Amino acid sequence: MAFDVAADSYDRFMGRYSGPLAPVFADFAGVAPGQRVLDVGCGPGALTTELVRRLGPASVVAVDPSPPFVEAARERHPAVEVHHAGAEQLPLADGSFDGALAQLVVHFMADPLAGLGEMARVTGQGGVVAACVWDFEEGGSPLSLFWQAAGEVDPDVEGEAQLPGTRRGHLAQLLQAAGLQDVDASTLSIDVGHRSFDEWWEPFTLGVGPAGAYVSSLDQTRRARLEERCRLLLPESPFELRAVAWVARGSVAHTGA
Repeated sequence: MAFDVAADSYDRFMGRYSGPLAPVFADFAGVAPGQRVLDVGCGPGALTTELVRRLGPASVVAVDPSPPFVEAARERHPAVEVHHAGAEQLPLADGSFDGALAQLVVHFMADPLAGLGEMARVTGQGGVVAACVWDFEEGGSPLSLFWQAAGEVDPDVEGEAQLPGTRRGHLAQLLQAAGLQDVDASTLSIDVGHRSFDEWWEPFTLGVGPAGAYVSSLDQTRRARLEERCRLLLPESPFELRAVAWVARGSVAHTGA
């Protein structure tokens, strides 16, 4: 899924969670000085920013299929090599990275196995391929309350729990199927504060991702019903939400004797 929305809209919607998640994810992936690392599905650059902070811009490469995000990532990190490309066809040489990371991306890949396989291809022997996806199955995602409310007012709504990697153990299975070895899986969690309901709700109206597309599809009456149901489910303002992501990492197999 390519996001054809402004980078600022994405920042307001998901950046409030992806930004705090980035350092926790980079820690899990073992990102350390001296490495060269690829950010797959970089978006406007939440994880890219963390990688640049740790490694320097010359050691970071980023790719994304959405032109607005590529433009934003290039503007924010002019010294980083940023490519307009999908995970399934990376325009990069074999074994050219120490690690390849995909933050909140696998569930939007057209072909997750192909995307993870490409990440493994461009990572050198013994290097790390790591990915994380929000926990939609067990309600840990920062969007889970929204989808709960949507399901209560619209029983036919699909949500995101059916997407690849969003249920327990599936992300690790995908990495193993893509040929990664010594796959390790866990969870990551962050706590994000919100000043008010309106500050939490407004980004859902910007058309970003499946949740934003769903809100945009509603007429005024149905949108008001959904908004009111969300208001009732959330704590009194100000409030804090805990966001949980499934995470998995594996190593690229050594070849030869």
